[in-house]
Amino acid sequence: MEQNPYVKQYPQLLKGKKLMYVHGFASSGQSGTVSRLRTVFPEATVIAPDLPVHPEEAMALLQQLCRDEQPDIIVGTSMGGMYTEQLRGFDRVCINPALCIADTMQQHGMTGTQQFQNPRQDGVQSFYVDKALVKEYRTVSERRFQELDDDDRQRVYGLFGDKDDLVDTYGLFMQHYPRAIRFHGEHRMNDHSFMHSVLPVIRWIDDRQEQRQRPIVYIGLEALRTAGDEARPSSQKAVRRLIEQYDVYFVAPAPSSVPVAYGDATEWLEEFVNVPAWGHTVFTNQRHLLYGDYLVECGSTRDAMATPLQLGGDTFKTWDDIIEYFDRLGGQ
Repeated sequence: MEQNPYVKQYPQLLKGKKLMYVHGFASSGQSGTVSRLRTVFPEATVIAPDLPVHPEEAMALLQQLCRDEQPDIIVGTSMGGMYTEQLRGFDRVCINPALCIADTMQQHGMTGTQQFQNPRQDGVQSFYVDKALVKEYRTVSERRFQELDDDDRQRVYGLFGDKDDLVDTYGLFMQHYPRAIRFHGEHRMNDHSFMHSVLPVIRWIDDRQEQRQRPIVYIGLEALRTAGDEARPSSQKAVRRLIEQYDVYFVAPAPSSVPVAYGDATEWLEEFVNVPAWGHTVFTNQRHLLYGDYLVECGSTRDAMATPLQLGGDTFKTWDDIIEYFDRLGGQ
């Protein structure tokens, strides 16, 4: 993988834990995603097997690895997301899961002779997909959602690229799991989509596992967007920096008293903040009741139960000033 200088290391995330990665169709455990995972989480053990071509064998291998390794988190992409969904009892992230992979294979010419996109430990470079193998994939994929209980529903996130032109199982996933999130990206992950979309979800899972309580920062919607509905300068950079150390929530007016509908605020946050806003948006006209550590807004909430930081005031004229303030705090 060509290293993007944007990719950062987070030694404290997943420290001492095991992450199992389940690759997609015609890939391997030596993919660029695996290299990225090992770079970002240097203190974690990343388990990334080369999957057998036959799906029954692949599932048997994954289930055995789960029993032997007891991974703390499983991340699967595309075909690997289909497999990952079925690995009950673990915290899992399914990225663009090909839950109907047999249909995907037939619709997108994934039959006949196929070349592996990444080197494999066995040295095999190609394989052949015939009707019988497609039927095998259909049989395994149709076991999706079986033996699913309420506990497991809460342990799985689905991430779906809004520019994915290969797989779209968002609606199907939503019928069974509450945590389905659209992210800005295509079917295959790159550094940008991983750092902005997958990493925040892994951080949420790690925080929950560790019962980690981060300081809370509330950000008023008006502090993020301009009158022209664009993102304020440096606001997106600030959000990306803040979520590394803080539990960040976004505060929008409730539509009962102001002409801002839930959908309007939600759509704007989905466009400009994206994954970090999922499940972290608060609609209220009573900001003084918000209990936290910091409140970034335009204007000032009287009797706020969080330290107010007034964007546009004498102290914090721009988001760069607020970034500098939090940098000095060092996340404390």
